[in-house]
Amino acid sequence: MAALEDDLRTAVHEQESRIFFQIKGKRVEFEHSVRLAHRKLKKSFFRWLVTDRPQNLVTGPLIYGMVIPLLMLDLCVSFYQWVCFPIYGISKVRRSDYLVFDRHHLGYLNFIEKFHCTYCEYGNGLMGYMAEILARTEQYFCPIKHAHKILATHSRYNRFLDYGEADAYEARLEEFRVALGKLK
Repeated sequence: MAALEDDLRTAVHEQESRIFFQIKGKRVEFEHSVRLAHRKLKKSFFRWLVTDRPQNLVTGPLIYGMVIPLLMLDLCVSFYQWVCFPIYGISKVRRSDYLVFDRHHLGYLNFIEKFHCTYCEYGNGLMGYMAEILARTEQYFCPIKHAHKILATHSRYNRFLDYGEADAYEARLEEFRVALGKLK
């Protein structure tokens, strides 16, 4: 199921790329007509400031104040992975697979909107990066599903042992651990 989801995600991304833009290294290039249409849709800073919801402006300092705990979390989780994963024989998670900053290429966003997007790209990317590090940790130490249904599971969870599945637990645990060293 996970392999099919990956194939579908890749196919959709390739289709989007062929229609609207091309990725050249780290640059995203839109067709000329799309770039022109984007520029026409861009709100000036003053117009954006006047038409933006007041609650967005009022809560801005609280939202952006969260960058400090996010940076600390990033530092701690990255340090944990850097130190512990080699000891456990777990392949490291690449930050660049999760922290992607590409919305600044969108010509219809003004500099404030691009700043908002950068914050969200970082926060959500960090959560994905951290979730994968924790998923690999869980696979190493305790690859067992919960008895209760949980709403959001990480990408490895569905392959874990069923709750109460005690047959050959130790051997299966070792298989899970060995598999973590073979990740790319």
